Amino acid sequence: GALKHKCKINTEFQKTVGGLIELVDQLAKAAESEKMKAIGARNLLKSIAKQREAQEQQLQALIAEKKMQLERYRIEYETLCKIEADQNEFIDQFIFQK
Repeated sequence: GALKHKCKINTEFQKTVGGLIELVDQLAKAAESEKMKAIGARNLLKSIAKQREAQEQQLQALIAEKKMQLERYRIEYETLCKIEADQNEFIDQFIFQK
């Protein structure tokens, strides 16, 4: 009787321990899955941040290029204004000489 009772308790104990081990395994798998999701999300955010940074650098380069172009046009405009003034002065002198 006592031995049979002890075996029954031992079997119940083993079932309980087995169930707990299974539960812990499931929790570990779920935790690992969530961890992988978090890592994926973090990598995606890093990737987006890098894309934004690259885009910002491209735009900064474009702005610098356009500023240089604007400066060239400004110089060209000033030169043309001076040529126009010189030509007008020449025309005025030519007309007054007649």
